[in-house]
Amino acid sequence: MAREYAKTLTSLGSKFHVIGRGSSSAKEFKSLLNIPVFTGGVEKALISMTIPDQAIIAVGVENLANTATILMESGVKRILLEKPGGVGLEEIQNLKLIAHKKNCTLLLAYNRRFYSSTEAAIKMIEEDGGASSCTFEFTEWSHIIGPLKKGPGVKSSWFLSNSTHLVDLAFHICGFPKELNAINEGSLSWHPSSSRFCGSGITSDNVLFSYIADWTSPGRWGLEVMTSKRRIILRPLEEVRVVELGSIDEKSIEIQNEIDIQFKPGIHKMVMSFLEQDDRLFCSIDEQLSHMDIYNKMAGY
Repeated sequence: MAREYAKTLTSLGSKFHVIGRGSSSAKEFKSLLNIPVFTGGVEKALISMTIPDQAIIAVGVENLANTATILMESGVKRILLEKPGGVGLEEIQNLKLIAHKKNCTLLLAYNRRFYSSTEAAIKMIEEDGGASSCTFEFTEWSHIIGPLKKGPGVKSSWFLSNSTHLVDLAFHICGFPKELNAINEGSLSWHPSSSRFCGSGITSDNVLFSYIADWTSPGRWGLEVMTSKRRIILRPLEEVRVVELGSIDEKSIEIQNEIDIQFKPGIHKMVMSFLEQDDRLFCSIDEQLSHMDIYNKMAGY
């Protein structure tokens, strides 16, 4: 992710410094992008450089909260923090407290909110008078995730660490739940709280929703939104297909997604919005904390 941010910032002509920890990863970064890296970690770097006005944090999930805390305590007033911001409720709560204390704007980098496909879907939903219902799936590939080496707490909170990328998108489009019925079953060695998930409810926009995920079976992420005129399908999330009222045929929709082909999808628009301080599409740390009860209930935490 750090490489993707650097590519985007370079394309925008922004001046920036890259801070890393290990020398080997720094050498690889410089070799690929021809951009030097301060090594030794953020605390060491802040001793020798002017405190930046703003920062983008793209470290491992287990280090997100600590890195954000260091930067906020040092006086950085605007931060784009990789999702989900921390491992669990306590870290998110602490980040909100520190952000308020230090008067820092802390935003979560849910880049799927900035996809060209998301923009196209929202436009169609608005044209149709709003969504009436939606359904989504966040099945994870446990046969691949299980062997991965991750930091403490990352895999055991994988719903928060990874699945919320899709769940946040669904609720961003249709509204976050005001009523939620959630069922969890099963367990995995690396995610003991649950392995199968289903639920339903109604959102703040009065959109009925349902979801399913089975991490012990094949599946993929996907989102479908129903309006009075069409079913809008994002599967994969970077593409849009529709089924018109009175038809059962899925039709691909052309979208202006050149920027999502040139760069990692959503990143370019998200970084531009961050630099221009256009925060309308972002999830703030306050909002992320308000979503934690929903996520914990869905995940069985």
